[in-house]
Amino acid sequence: MFETPESNSGITAGTRRDLLRLGAAGGAALVAGGALLPAPAYAAALTAPTRSGAAPLGRGDSTSGSALRPFGRHLGYGADPSRQVVVSWQVPAAVRDPFVRLGTRPGDFGARIRAEVRPLVSQLSWQQPVEDEPLVKPRTVTQYYLHAVLDHLLPDTTYYYVVGHQGYDPAGGRTRLGEVASFRTAPSPGHGSGFTFTAFGDQGVGYNAVATSTLIEGLVPAFHVHMGDLSYANSDGGGDLTDSYDARLWDSFFVQNEPVASQIPWMMAIGNHEMEAWYSEDRYGGVRARFTMPDNAWESAGTPSTGIYSWRYQNVGLISLDGNDICYNTPANLDRTQGRQQRWLEHRLAAFRADPGIDFVVVYFHQCAYSTCHDNGAELGAQQHWTPLFDTYHVDLVLNGHNHIYERTDPIRAGKPTREAPAGGTVSAAKDGTTYLVAGGGGGGIYSFPASDSYLGHETPNDAPVPMVVCDPDGDNATVQVHWSRVRYTGYCLVAVDATPAGPGRPPRLTVRALTEDGTVVDRFTLVR
Repeated sequence: MFETPESNSGITAGTRRDLLRLGAAGGAALVAGGALLPAPAYAAALTAPTRSGAAPLGRGDSTSGSALRPFGRHLGYGADPSRQVVVSWQVPAAVRDPFVRLGTRPGDFGARIRAEVRPLVSQLSWQQPVEDEPLVKPRTVTQYYLHAVLDHLLPDTTYYYVVGHQGYDPAGGRTRLGEVASFRTAPSPGHGSGFTFTAFGDQGVGYNAVATSTLIEGLVPAFHVHMGDLSYANSDGGGDLTDSYDARLWDSFFVQNEPVASQIPWMMAIGNHEMEAWYSEDRYGGVRARFTMPDNAWESAGTPSTGIYSWRYQNVGLISLDGNDICYNTPANLDRTQGRQQRWLEHRLAAFRADPGIDFVVVYFHQCAYSTCHDNGAELGAQQHWTPLFDTYHVDLVLNGHNHIYERTDPIRAGKPTREAPAGGTVSAAKDGTTYLVAGGGGGGIYSFPASDSYLGHETPNDAPVPMVVCDPDGDNATVQVHWSRVRYTGYCLVAVDATPAGPGRPPRLTVRALTEDGTVVDRFTLVR
């Protein structure tokens, strides 16, 4: 397992089996395989004998050949993004000896770094395909997900990479346009001059999803945060075996985002539409096959910390939470961690606030802690369990999806606004409270508000209370009047956050912008320390 703030055990000699020597760069050691997630988590995703369709890839199942081309490349960071990156992709059929080649110059690639294969088998009998099936129908769909975990990279360095397998090696001959991608590691903490990251939730597959994804590429962020409900392959999102599902929509999702996600790491949170009951008892077997996030909250075979992790980029500490664990609205995984996530969250918030190198703390999860959009409402479980901790540890920014709109609150403490923060304003979490932001307009359809929109350049009178709907533990909805809904925009959008470290006579700050599909700014505010 990677060395993280939660684990100082280091990397065993057995996992350091792949080394790449980069002469001009001074050398970097690279680890292949599943080091980011605990081994029991992989086992749960890949070997469950009854409900899971996933199984280990046997020697007799693999093949090789130049016709089997990789697709759907996507990157992720480890807990230390200055030295840890994961390269993930798919192949259309089983292959032998999948690998990554890496170098600091285009065309100058090193030795093969082995990748782990996580095949995921889906029965067609579960599914309602969105496209016509062939006349000769197979009984199953097998998706082959590959992951190579790279460690001991050089900070603040651009790497170029290709992926391949036996019979297909882009570095072994003439490399075609598009086969080479690149990424950049983070500077070492304290050595960077600032950075940008983007965020949205609820993307899906389609032309609006393409538009928001393309906007990410144009902003050139250091990384992108996806607040859950990624592909909508599970279109119902209830976490039940009766949900409408088409596993192959995940293929479309990864291909759609590959131009961006192959070069900009995407850090994902789990939404309710990622609860896929067919693969594992905890409904996250599919997530573990497709993604490698740090997932470093704890190691447990019984309750893996899928989607629950912390990491740091420069002076910003980031925490991903599993909102399904506290969700009364969609309760399939309610209390999945039996309070473990809650205890870990408090520990990590305290550790971040005690770290003098971390100025800002950003928390992201799918369900909305606060929102006046009635389609999914606000999550009472988050208000009861998590927002008191956000108050205690002065969390600067909370990012959510779930409602397919853009909404920003005034700074909130103890459930109430402390002051108005119009577009263009400045907020201090230590003095004013936490700002909550819903950016669920990533492409998966648009919802509506019970009150008029009010956003930058189109402000409307916004002093009257707005109704907020919450679902209680018994599943009943209640409506309360709130006064903190400061900015509302009905449309597709994403969030861009510009982090600037402290300078002479200038405090550190986060400048947050909400951008529509065409780049129009509909909200802007600044967080300071």
